[in-house]
Amino acid sequence: MSTAAPPADWHRLDPRTVLVTALVVAGVVAGAAIPVTLGLTRWFSLPVAVLQVLAGAVLVIGVAAGADRVRWHRTRYRIGTERVDLHTGLLLVKRRSLARSSIRTVDLTANLMLRLLGLVTVRIGTGEQGSESTLVLDPVTRAEGERLRLLLLERAATASPGVHREGELAVLDPRWIRYAPVSFVAPMLGGAAAGAVMQVSDWIGAQGQVIEWVGDRFRETPLLWTIIVLVLAALVAGVLGALGLWIEMWWNYRLEREAGGTLRVRRGLFTSRSISVEEARLRGVDLVEPLGVRLLGAARLDAITTGLAKDHEAKNADHNTLLPAAPRTRADSVAADVLREPDTPTGAALTPHPRAARGRRLRWSLAAVLGPVLILTLLGALLTPVLLWIALGCAVVAVPVAVVLALDAYRALGHALSGRYLVTRSGTVRRSTAALERAGVIGWTVKQSVFQRRAGLLSVTATTAAGGGAYTAYDTDASEGLAFAADAVPGLLEPFLERSPKGA
Repeated sequence: MSTAAPPADWHRLDPRTVLVTALVVAGVVAGAAIPVTLGLTRWFSLPVAVLQVLAGAVLVIGVAAGADRVRWHRTRYRIGTERVDLHTGLLLVKRRSLARSSIRTVDLTANLMLRLLGLVTVRIGTGEQGSESTLVLDPVTRAEGERLRLLLLERAATASPGVHREGELAVLDPRWIRYAPVSFVAPMLGGAAAGAVMQVSDWIGAQGQVIEWVGDRFRETPLLWTIIVLVLAALVAGVLGALGLWIEMWWNYRLEREAGGTLRVRRGLFTSRSISVEEARLRGVDLVEPLGVRLLGAARLDAITTGLAKDHEAKNADHNTLLPAAPRTRADSVAADVLREPDTPTGAALTPHPRAARGRRLRWSLAAVLGPVLILTLLGALLTPVLLWIALGCAVVAVPVAVVLALDAYRALGHALSGRYLVTRSGTVRRSTAALERAGVIGWTVKQSVFQRRAGLLSVTATTAAGGGAYTAYDTDASEGLAFAADAVPGLLEPFLERSPKGA
């Protein structure tokens, strides 16, 4: 049965998607071929095992390419005057449609294979939760992707108040790579590398030999030094992995403002990414300082905006990051350019919080540390003195660390009003300085526990439809916190403040 050609206003994906799928699956199969072949040699001779793996590889690649050929043949999209339509499916045809007025993001992504072929994956989203709010065109030509991005994000240019500049706002400085090894990614990658070695060795039936080889290397070495050397080796692997990941994610980074009021972030070495943020949806910025990065005087800059993609894949792509970890002064200047402000709100002088807030953090930190120490002490008294020594060691190491982090968390607390923005800062392991546009606040939440009431403290939270949805000034002075909320958005909190004396 012949299939009628689609109407002229319908478009197909690029037919080279079949080639891309075949090559990607071939790469995966090639990676798995060696351990599978070695595993089959337990039951078959090496030539027979190789032939079986080759036959299986051809079958898997053929099935994958055939399935993608069917997907390409049954997928088409259309850009109408009011809606974007995507039809796909063989037996069960899936028809999805997005109103053009609700589209907030058009992001382009291309891995190394797509880049070599001049193709991109286009993600069109409304910024709402769930995959149903996103249409994915995978792949189309780069020229078609750029056409769709400009067409769907086309807005009438509107003048914005304040000083600002168009064009390039920030570009990669290779010296920023020095912040990659001090991120929390490094130890995680080190642990993952050690786990991967053990997992792969288990697949090929050589885990015992690997453990024995490591044991032979350290047979004459004390246990403590053995542990130290292995941890350092894992950290070195993690640092190398963090450097490689940073280069892959942020090479060719560029932040620019396009005509019509769109901020565009482009980055990536092998996998290129293009992320667009409409300034009309921008509600502020968040200056994030993870502990290691902050010790080197650096920070990264995230956008507080409505309408960024919120599906699982987008979350893993750092869609809201405008600037990677860079010197704090550079992050502040970029924040000012992004917000079209002469002075960045993230650099405003903040109102410190009462000393009672310091006491609360000290008590929380000591309780978190001394609780496990107390359990170890009780178990040591009942079971073995070894646990008593472990408890003592934990207390000697953890208590000073807990005190230092608690004091640092207290020093981080602050809030202020800076022009059109309210600013809140908190955190120690991850310090966050959020500058939220006052016009973007849709409500306030005031919380005061029994202990806060006795200390004369409260926490005020600005709720918004942008970013994380809530930005809190923790443990402020009770009267100061209420005045801060009332001044930030006049008229929003006053009715409740006027009623409070009557109910007192």
